[in-house]
Amino acid sequence: MKKILYLLLLSVVIGACSSSSDNGNNTTDDNFDRGSLLSNVADNIILPSYTSFQTKLATLSQKTEAFTANADASSLAELRTAWFDAYKAWQHVGIYNIGKAEELAYDTFFNTFPLTAADVDANIASGTYDLDHVNNRDALGFPAFDYLLHGVGANDTEILEKYTTNANAANYKKYLKDVIAKMISLTNLIVADWNGAYKSQFISSTGNTRESSLNKLVNDFIFYYEKRLRADKIGIPVGIFSGGTTFPEKVEAYYKKTVSKELLLESLTSVKNFFNGTHFSTGNAGIGLKTYLEAINKGDLATRINDQLDVAKTKINTLNDNLSEQIANDRDGVSAVYSELQKVVAMLKVEMLRAINVNVDYVDADGD
Repeated sequence: MKKILYLLLLSVVIGACSSSSDNGNNTTDDNFDRGSLLSNVADNIILPSYTSFQTKLATLSQKTEAFTANADASSLAELRTAWFDAYKAWQHVGIYNIGKAEELAYDTFFNTFPLTAADVDANIASGTYDLDHVNNRDALGFPAFDYLLHGVGANDTEILEKYTTNANAANYKKYLKDVIAKMISLTNLIVADWNGAYKSQFISSTGNTRESSLNKLVNDFIFYYEKRLRADKIGIPVGIFSGGTTFPEKVEAYYKKTVSKELLLESLTSVKNFFNGTHFSTGNAGIGLKTYLEAINKGDLATRINDQLDVAKTKINTLNDNLSEQIANDRDGVSAVYSELQKVVAMLKVEMLRAINVNVDYVDADGD
């Protein structure tokens, strides 16, 4: 009888734990106010970042319209500037793959690189394409603009020819307009979601479960740092995962040649700002993961993370502007940057997650 009662009691406890894990509203035992962190991130980091990004995309759209209406050296230069301004702004929103962004696989439409130029060429040649199809993700977004503004000719005269006297000039123009239209429509969906019911849902999900806001947000943050920043921007091009075989053509913004380093620095800034809870618009200090760690007597870890991010930034600043060229000629110099970025991974993925009692929810397939 005692055994039966024990089993019944055990089943009730397990059921209660399961229910608690599923609803995302159970609390942690460290007494940290997760809601205040989530509120700061939503109101002072994510939404202002997206608002700024929307503005940059609107300018990119306007300059695209102006260029396709009158393709000359002046309109090309203005379009290139708008592209780069928006690309830098992207580095501050690509990190937040949560909510509607996760549902839409938002980031894959914007910055899947290296670009498959053959897919872009085929789309333009046919004039018919489905930009929602997964096979076109490597022919869209900022990499597509990079190719179409910098890579379709050996010089500006040849590039402008594609939009003026080329037999497919109309299709080149149409593709530019279709790509930016897709970027704007997706971004509008994300911003509308944050300005709607999702923000309150996000802030109120203060539990410590796989699906609760902070757990998903922290995992997305670490994934972004480990994969999108460390691996995609540096590790893969410099050959860390390919036995030393380098791929200079796989850097971000390959066709522009001289901005990969600046985009990397912008991305690192977004990572550090999120970790510290820094307000996007004002730069004021807010509640972030640093605050969380300090509140649970792990301030030394927060300091080490910030210090190592600064070391990585200093090392990045030693790189040449033409990152692709440097990878081809000075692999060791670029690999040294990867080494400094890598040191942060264990701090975030092991020490920080253990401290705040969050489990990793993605698979590490780098073999590192």
